[in-house]
Amino acid sequence: MNHTSRKRRPDPSLSRTDSLSSEMLSPTKSPALTRIRIRNLFLLLLLVCVVIYLIFSFSPLRRTQFPSLARSLGLSPTRRRHLLFSIASSHDSWLRRSSYVRLWYSPESTRAFVFLDRGGFESDLSLPPLVVSEDVSRFPYNFPGGLRSAIRVARIAKEAVDRDDKDVRWFVFGDDDTVFFVENLVRVLSKYDHRKWWYIGSNSESFDQNVRYSFDMAFGGGGFAISGSLARALSKVMDSCLMRYSHMYGGDSRIFSCLAELGVTLTHEPGFHQIDVRGSLFGLLCAHPLSPLLSLHHLDAVDPLFPKMNRTEAMAHLIRASNVDSSRVLQQSVCYDSSNSVTVSVVWGYAIQVYEGNKLLPDLLSIQKTFYTWRRGSGVRSNYMFNTREVPRDRCGRPLEFVLDNVGSDGTRGTWSNYTRYIVENCRRADSIKHLKQVRVLSHKLELDVEQMKAPRRQCCDISPSYKESMVISIRQCMEDELIAMKS
Repeated sequence: MNHTSRKRRPDPSLSRTDSLSSEMLSPTKSPALTRIRIRNLFLLLLLVCVVIYLIFSFSPLRRTQFPSLARSLGLSPTRRRHLLFSIASSHDSWLRRSSYVRLWYSPESTRAFVFLDRGGFESDLSLPPLVVSEDVSRFPYNFPGGLRSAIRVARIAKEAVDRDDKDVRWFVFGDDDTVFFVENLVRVLSKYDHRKWWYIGSNSESFDQNVRYSFDMAFGGGGFAISGSLARALSKVMDSCLMRYSHMYGGDSRIFSCLAELGVTLTHEPGFHQIDVRGSLFGLLCAHPLSPLLSLHHLDAVDPLFPKMNRTEAMAHLIRASNVDSSRVLQQSVCYDSSNSVTVSVVWGYAIQVYEGNKLLPDLLSIQKTFYTWRRGSGVRSNYMFNTREVPRDRCGRPLEFVLDNVGSDGTRGTWSNYTRYIVENCRRADSIKHLKQVRVLSHKLELDVEQMKAPRRQCCDISPSYKESMVISIRQCMEDELIAMKS
């Protein structure tokens, strides 16, 4: 059989490699593949962002295990400029009380307005701008024996918002005799998200005052804060609430009632102080809550905070200590000298009490009743919102008392404060303390972050091993399992 031989032609797709482009030989340089890789990388980054968002939005661990990352993904920190203070005053009271506002207001860093019933004052750059409140005569007021000015005071919550000042995260309200500790207030409000609805303050020290008005209301004189988002909602409905609550006594009652209708309840911050007591605040301030000091009110109704000073001078003295270490002012530390059986209670920036013997910490945390009730009369009961203890009638049964003399900083984080013995009684004292004239306290500036404020812990202190006329105390962080008690 004859076979015809045929020559097989090579496949051009396999043999003609010389005709292939350089892009086909180098796929990494292909525009199509490059676009695919960029797209995939973008999708991967988007997926990572979504996962991180879900973790910090819904996981209960988002603020405890990853606080720094959570902060980096959130808003910028709250600063003084984010707070707008609205102060309720009147033409008749402003002249005598403006000195209190001057203590805490700084024209360079504090945003504030003072609302008056009428004008007539010249501008003072050391004080907030004065604003005459709008007419409120159309709103009813039916509380027997009350003051119609309560309507004007309540409506400040609307007028402050309606000014439409920019970049206000928190609206803070108070009276002309309210002294605010602004740095502490900024720090405490940083715990809360101003984009959500927050109503933050505290009630009265008096049990009877809370019964009379409400346990769930922020008393206005002590000051309270409303988040920007809630304040804007409140301003829209305030006038309708004023029509409904004509039977209420004060402006704070009206604001509380309107916020309740919006579905918001009070968040308590114990650093706000209404001061519904009279007399000496020594016992109250010597057992301040383990929380930053935010405000003091009713200063005209109490004794000066320091001896041999008027009320304004004494308040300025406390603020000078706050300017050195605002977080530490009025914070109580208790330390023991077991060798001499001495107990010392340090209330930084204010006073020190030196006791003979072993005084248990829980006993020193109760408040000495150096004051008396806000309301007067035979039927008024002495009931308060905290534990109290009586002050010994016999002065020799009381501790040695030292009050703040001066305070300063070493230029870094170290601080010192000196306290001088106030009254030298003709009493028989233990040899270890009978000659004591001065106490010096050394500490580091207390810088609390948000997590530490959520879970506060009292600090410990150590007494110098030898002392006669002068004692040195060092405040420090307690060790992990350290007890604040006298060592046996």
